[in-house]
Amino acid sequence: MEPPRIDVAYIAELAKLELSDEERSRFTRDLEQVLAYVAQLEQWDTHDVPPMYHPLEVYDALRADTPGVSLSNEAALANAPQQTDGQFRVPKVVESAH
Repeated sequence: MEPPRIDVAYIAELAKLELSDEERSRFTRDLEQVLAYVAQLEQWDTHDVPPMYHPLEVYDALRADTPGVSLSNEAALANAPQQTDGQFRVPKVVESAH
């Protein structure tokens, strides 16, 4: 079966791109090679192959999110340079957008 022809000039026009004749020719060749490769892949029976989102096994490298012992409010604020009403006090770093 003949792979479909791609009208690169039409696609470039839709994307509002200006392509030279050389670029149109190169992109046409490149896209035809991609389609030829896809046609090769279509020859393989993938009926029993489960879909996957990554080609390699992915393991979660993070620890489980379980509650644990934490600092009390007083211990957390013990070395804070400034505190107000049980909270860290920090200088303002964002200016108004106006």
